[in-house]
Amino acid sequence: MDGNGTSGEPITAEGMVALREEIEQLEGSGRDKMAARIKVAREEGDLKENAEYHIAKEDQAHLETKIKRLRERLRTAVVVEVDGDADSFAFGRTAEVLDEDKGETNTWTLVGSTEADLAAGRLSAESPIGRALLDAKVDKPIEIETPRGSKRFVVKKLVG
Repeated sequence: MDGNGTSGEPITAEGMVALREEIEQLEGSGRDKMAARIKVAREEGDLKENAEYHIAKEDQAHLETKIKRLRERLRTAVVVEVDGDADSFAFGRTAEVLDEDKGETNTWTLVGSTEADLAAGRLSAESPIGRALLDAKVDKPIEIETPRGSKRFVVKKLVG
């Protein structure tokens, strides 16, 4: 159960769209390209000693496993609606967050763990920092214990 009383992996609406697009691409052109690779490798002769064929078949198995995992994520994902009127840093919202120790301001969006990509500004709401900042009010310092000691963050501005 998540904090909204629903079971399943929380995901933003944008994350759900991206997940569906990735599945569609893998099941369409991804499978087509893999079938073409296998066909070309099969035409190269004896399959017992055909390394290209075996590599292509292994890659095909990896592709099908990835599709299966993504379909399972899609089945269990629960889109969490973003409350754009909230006065705190909520799931799906974007905020400018000051790392007081480093003196750096980061622009982060709180997202589900499978959507997280810190380099792209998407912070997992399930990470230690994400959990601490979830529902944080603007200009209220948040202290977080990390393996390297205590860190202080302040939500400076809600931007989305």
